[in-house]
Amino acid sequence: MSAPTRPTGTGAYTDGTGTFHPPERRIVRGAEIHGERRVRVDACVIGSGAGGAVAAKELAEGGMRVAILEEGDWHDTDEFTARPREMLRLLYRDAGQVATLGEPPIVLPLGRAVGGTTLVNSGTCFRTPPRVLARWRAELGLEALEEEALEPFFRRVERILNVAQVPSELAGENAHVVRRGAERLGWSGDFLYRNVRGCVGSGVCAFGCPSGAKQHVGITYVPRAWAAGATTYTGARAERIEIEHGRARAVTARTRGGGTLHVACDTVIVACGAIHTPLLLRRQGIRDASGQLGRNLAIHPATGVRAFMDEEVDMWRGVPQSYYVDEFAGEGLMFEGAAGPPDYMAMSMPGTGALHRARMDRARQLSTFGVMVADTSRGAVGTLAGAPRIRYDLDAHDTARFRRGLELLTELYWAAGAREVIVPVRGVPPLRDGDSGPLRRARVRARDLELMAFHPLGTAAMGADPARSVVDPNGCVHGVRGLYVADAAAVPGALGVNPQITIMTLATRLAFHLLGAPAPAGEPAPERLPALA
Repeated sequence: MSAPTRPTGTGAYTDGTGTFHPPERRIVRGAEIHGERRVRVDACVIGSGAGGAVAAKELAEGGMRVAILEEGDWHDTDEFTARPREMLRLLYRDAGQVATLGEPPIVLPLGRAVGGTTLVNSGTCFRTPPRVLARWRAELGLEALEEEALEPFFRRVERILNVAQVPSELAGENAHVVRRGAERLGWSGDFLYRNVRGCVGSGVCAFGCPSGAKQHVGITYVPRAWAAGATTYTGARAERIEIEHGRARAVTARTRGGGTLHVACDTVIVACGAIHTPLLLRRQGIRDASGQLGRNLAIHPATGVRAFMDEEVDMWRGVPQSYYVDEFAGEGLMFEGAAGPPDYMAMSMPGTGALHRARMDRARQLSTFGVMVADTSRGAVGTLAGAPRIRYDLDAHDTARFRRGLELLTELYWAAGAREVIVPVRGVPPLRDGDSGPLRRARVRARDLELMAFHPLGTAAMGADPARSVVDPNGCVHGVRGLYVADAAAVPGALGVNPQITIMTLATRLAFHLLGAPAPAGEPAPERLPALA
């Protein structure tokens, strides 16, 4: 008997019903723990983002006693003011100013709250591309990661998140400008699929959804974990994982109230993200045979092209990231929306003084779209004076791909009717009247690019061979029983697409493995999903 079909169209996207509400919020605030507190559970999950929240929910529903440790706080939807300057301080680590050291320096925004970066990401949902899974099987011995084997886990995640396609009428004019250019060039593209219920296109996805429509894990998975008996400890920073005779036995965390939380358990799941997971593991004295712990960092670097149009775009209206162009996905290039509200636009608009003011006076005619590169460059995570230090240098291959991506996106904007295009390359003047010559003639070096990145991966990479990987195909740290990684750090490398569905799917698979349960049966097949070119 075939599984039922889950709708993914306009009705599913705009219907705001069906949000899960737990009977109680099982939250213990670390700010109120001043002395020593000891608890005993079956599993301690460190981190409440895309990996940790998912693993915690599945384990709790499977009958395990679960504690979730989160360094940040729980935030209600009512706290989201839609003002970027306020939300950056509230929801992001270091107010969104985490950056890499290297050529060029790259801003790498990270969430810090219950829900992790899913609280502030674009909500874009892609499955792991088949070509990536094939590469992992061939190169890393991850034979179990077949599309067919992962299908029920993908479906489960997509059902809980209500992954559905952005309707044309909510996409915003910024998306329609790019769509027009892509269609005139005959390039492949489509409206994105996102994890939402009842989206109204408020335009501030990256600053906490004020309508509560974005189905981040803080309002999907964590409440379900609470309903199954799990407890979240906020303001609790894990410092020590106790390992006895090669097995993880407990976690000790420092609380915001100056106290200590000691969690005895038989299973520890580290889900602090690709930057902080390797640092926590290193503090335990773990030295993997591969030497890859903290290395192999992929970040999916990105940049944006700005174009001034004749018509009013008002790109703060509608879904900021609602359309994509995948014509060149096989080359590692993806074009996705990069819109934002006016005050955020003002912070990022190039130019100063009168030039900046003149450009902001034309803000209603501005369109912006992003270029993302599936990087071959690799970085490393360490510490400097006790703080995280991220080293990453863009290699020549990725630099060349950025140049190509910028040239292609400029061509798209000319096709869409742009009057002026601003490319983020030092020394290249604004392009006008369909002339890309200054960009084509420019010598583009890594240090000339203005980049951001959003998807750090790979610093505790999964693989079958301990000599080449940090965790095994089930996410267990090689050589340490009961210690697992369930976050972006375990993802072996660049995906070329937004990674949250991959992270959540692997975390679901890990939880079912720990429960000794078969893959979930009866999960509904999506009505439609994107098919990358």
